[in-house]
Amino acid sequence: MRQHLNTLFITLEGAYLRKNGQAIEVRHDGATKLRVPLHNLDGVVTFGWDITATAALMHACAENNITLSFHSPHGKFLSSTRGPISGNVLLRREQYRQADLPSAALAIAKNIVAAKIANSRTVLMRAARDYGEQHPEKGYELQKAADYLKHRIRMVAGATSVESLLGFEGEAATIYFAQFSHLFTKVEEGITFNGRTKRPPTDPFNAVLSLLYVLSMHDCRSACESCGIDPQCGFLHQDRPGRYSLALDLQEEFRAIMADRLAFSLINRKQLTKTDFDHLENGAVVLKDAARKLVLGTWQERKQETILHPFLDEKTTFGLLPFLQAKLMARYLRGDLDAYPAFIWK
Repeated sequence: MRQHLNTLFITLEGAYLRKNGQAIEVRHDGATKLRVPLHNLDGVVTFGWDITATAALMHACAENNITLSFHSPHGKFLSSTRGPISGNVLLRREQYRQADLPSAALAIAKNIVAAKIANSRTVLMRAARDYGEQHPEKGYELQKAADYLKHRIRMVAGATSVESLLGFEGEAATIYFAQFSHLFTKVEEGITFNGRTKRPPTDPFNAVLSLLYVLSMHDCRSACESCGIDPQCGFLHQDRPGRYSLALDLQEEFRAIMADRLAFSLINRKQLTKTDFDHLENGAVVLKDAARKLVLGTWQERKQETILHPFLDEKTTFGLLPFLQAKLMARYLRGDLDAYPAFIWK
């Protein structure tokens, strides 16, 4: 079983990353700030406009299957480096064939969307159970929404095209996001959610979600590459230059259980307050540096929590879920499985 490794997050503007023996060294203003052994890492993620890395380090990351990604200070993906594409070329050719065959692509996409809705439903049901005694009105609304989502899962099974499937997914997302106001246990003035907004996020909660979705996307893209499948060729999300469609497909299974739940946890525990955000002139809301570092650290901690994988029936960590699902996708494409077993949280 693959071991859970760490992701190194670099947020210091002007940082200079280089290879030092079998370690990555982070330097700033001529001084060494950090040194981390390469064998402890599966990813390096930078946030900044002036963070550089040497060619020797890029080569070392490629040799050690470490994904090196560059993002703007507020999380916009800029670029990534990787070594030669791994995996059997026959696997990727089969992936392309399946993606071009509407019935095959629909079968995979159905399982992904059904799992996404089921996981969103579980988040609402758990909240309804937790709030049931203290806030019965919240519990009632959450349970009612969970019942609606159950009906949408049945509708997904009867979808006849990816287009109709996306319609059912959109309806389910509207129902799910409409309940977010009930998932705040103690609402602080200035912390609001009036619907999903991005590019840019226009409220503090959306700012947290956007950052967590960036981190999740990095993990899903890295998982696809490490398993030899093309992260740009998806089954639910359409092909588009520069879009990692398959990584986005896999990410749908984890949005609710990893990113959304962690965002609510940070707000409800008051680890993040309204003072942790900056409001820019263009209407965008972004995390301050210290708050962003807090989110990165909490994300890393959440990834180390253990969970029982329902299909494999093995204990693993949340951080390994994207890799395991990418492996299962590869097994399905090779013909080792009758269907792609999307991840459903129990």
